[in-house]
Amino acid sequence: MIVREFPTISGAKSFLKFARCEERPKVTDTVYTLIENDSQIESATREIARHRAIGVDTETTGLDPYTSRVRLLQISTPDHVFIFDLFKVDALANAALREVLSSASATKVLHHSKFDMKMLLHHFNLEVRGVFDTLLSSQMISAGRSEGSHSLAGVVERYLGVSVDKTQQVSDWSKNLSDIQYEYAAKDAALLLPLRERLEQRIIELGLEEVARIEFECALPLAAMEIAGMPIDTDCWRNLVEGVERAHEILSSDLKRELAAGVQQMTLFGEVNINLDSPAQIVDALKRLGIKVEGTRNLELQPLADKHPVVRKLLEYRSVQKALSSYGTTILDHVHKATGRIHSDFHQIGAMGGRMSCSNPNMQQIPNTPEYRSCFRAPAGRKIVTADYSQIELRILADWSQDTALVKALMSGEDLHSVTASQMFDVPLDEVRKDQRAAAKQLNYGLMYGLGAQGLAARIDCTAEEAEGLIRKYFAAYSGVAAWLRDAADRAVHDRQTRTRAGRLICFTFDQEDRAQVAATQRIGKNSPLQGSNADMLKRALALLYDALKQFDARIVNCVHDEIVVEVAEGEAEECARAVEREMVAAAREFIRSVPVSVDATIGEAWLK
Repeated sequence: MIVREFPTISGAKSFLKFARCEERPKVTDTVYTLIENDSQIESATREIARHRAIGVDTETTGLDPYTSRVRLLQISTPDHVFIFDLFKVDALANAALREVLSSASATKVLHHSKFDMKMLLHHFNLEVRGVFDTLLSSQMISAGRSEGSHSLAGVVERYLGVSVDKTQQVSDWSKNLSDIQYEYAAKDAALLLPLRERLEQRIIELGLEEVARIEFECALPLAAMEIAGMPIDTDCWRNLVEGVERAHEILSSDLKRELAAGVQQMTLFGEVNINLDSPAQIVDALKRLGIKVEGTRNLELQPLADKHPVVRKLLEYRSVQKALSSYGTTILDHVHKATGRIHSDFHQIGAMGGRMSCSNPNMQQIPNTPEYRSCFRAPAGRKIVTADYSQIELRILADWSQDTALVKALMSGEDLHSVTASQMFDVPLDEVRKDQRAAAKQLNYGLMYGLGAQGLAARIDCTAEEAEGLIRKYFAAYSGVAAWLRDAADRAVHDRQTRTRAGRLICFTFDQEDRAQVAATQRIGKNSPLQGSNADMLKRALALLYDALKQFDARIVNCVHDEIVVEVAEGEAEECARAVEREMVAAAREFIRSVPVSVDATIGEAWLK
C-alpha cells in the first residue's frame, strides 16, 4: 500500500447538508492511497461505502471511449482519496464497489460527469447514479452571465479561491505513472466534495434545486446516447451531396448570367466576373437591373422574390450553398471507424435558456427534409422511432398564460393554426385556405419571438399595414397571451432575469440607455421562459425514457429540442413507440396541466416523420 501526503483542500465535516459559512475551505494536508492489488479493494470499498457523499473522477488515455481506456478511478472521502489503477486491478468487477457507484443512495460528485459516465458505461457497463455535477452546477448558477470558465480549474478558483495546475491533464496516462501524475489525480478528486458544498449553497439560495435534479438525471441518458451514436448510410449521403453540388454549379452559372446586365466586367472566357457572396456587388447588379435594395439579407430579399425571378434564384442559391457548407461531405469525416456511426458531442447546457447544443457534427441542424434525413437509416433488423412534441411551446404558453381562447382551441382538438386563421381572416373554420393557415402559423410562433409587423409582412407577403392589422386581431382574440408576453418582456427588463417553469434562472445583461439592447432583452424575455421550459421538459423526458427502454432492445440515438430519436429491434418497434409516447407525455405533464399534450411518434427505416 502506498501512502502519500500533499497539500490539498479539506471541506466542512458534514457533506449531507451544506455548511452555511462564509470562509473559504483552508488548505491542509491529506493522504491518498494507491490501490494496486486485489487485497486492497475490499478495505478501500468498505471505507468509501461509509460516506453519504464521495468525489469521483477518472484519468483516461484519451477522450474517445472507443479508442481510449480508463487508467485511474479516483474516489475521495472528506479526508482521504483512493486511487484505483485499473491497469493493475480489476476494481470494477467488485460487486460492492459497483453498488456504491451505481446506487442513488450515495451522492457521487463529478465534474463534467457525462465524460466519466461514457467511459465507465462503455468499458465496464457501469451506470453511475446519484450524481452531483459541478460543471452543470456552475453553468446553472451563472444563468447566462459571463462569470468565467466552467472548467474544473475555473470553478475551483471562483468558488474555493484555489489555483489548480492542470499541466498533467495532457500527460501520457497509458504508461508507468509518476508520483506527480498520481498526486495530480488525487488533488482533482479531493477538490470535488468542498466544491460541491459551495455550489450546493448557491443552488439553494437561487432556488435551482428542481433544475439541478433535471440536469443531473439527464447526464447519464446523454452519455449513453453519445456512445450509441446515430446510424448513417454513407452512400446515400454521398449521392445526396453530389446532387447538391450539381445544383449549386447550375444555379451559380445561371445566376451570374442573369446578373450580367448589372456587371460590366467579364472574364477571359466570357463569364460574368461577380462574387455572388459579395453584398456590395449583388446590390450593384440588382440596381442595374432596376431592382432597388438597401441590403441583401434574406429578410430584405424575400418580399421581392415573387416579382423578380433573379431574386428568387439568388435565395435558392444561398440555400443550396448553406447546405453544402454545413452538410457536405465533411459530415462523413465524423463517421467513426469502429462503429460506422456518428457520435456527436451534446452540450447539455448549450444556451442561456438551458437548451442543448451539438457539435462534431451538429446533428440538431440537419435539414428536416426527406432528402437529408432518409440517409440516417437503421441497420438491418432494426427500426427508427422518431417522436416529437406537437406545438409544445404554444401549449406551455397556453398553460402559463391561461388565455381562455388559446386553451379552448387546444382543448377542442382542432388544428390550432386553422382556428387562429379563422379568427384572423373572419372565415369559417372549414373554409380556411392554406395561405391563411400559413400566415396564422407565423403569428402563433413568431409573436413569441417578438415578431413585428415588418417581419410578418416579409414572411407572408403582405404590406406592413396589413400585417399590423393581423397582429391587432391576434392579440384581440388572444388577450391573455398578449398580457403574458407584455408582462414577460417588462419583467425581463425590470428584473434583468426570468425563469422557466422548473425555476431555471435566466439572467440578462444590457445597457438600460441603449434602446436596441432593451428591445432585444424584451424579445428574449418573451421566448426564453417558454423555450427554456421546453428544454427542461425534454431533459426530463430523456431521463424517464432511458429507464423505460431497458425492457427493449432499444437505445436513444439523437434528440433535437422537442424531438427524440430511438433505434429499436424491428419486432419491438410498435411497443417501443408506445413507450416513447407515454414517457414523453409523462414528462410534459410535470410542466403542463391545463391543456392536452400530444406526442407524434412514427416508425420507419430511417429518421423520418
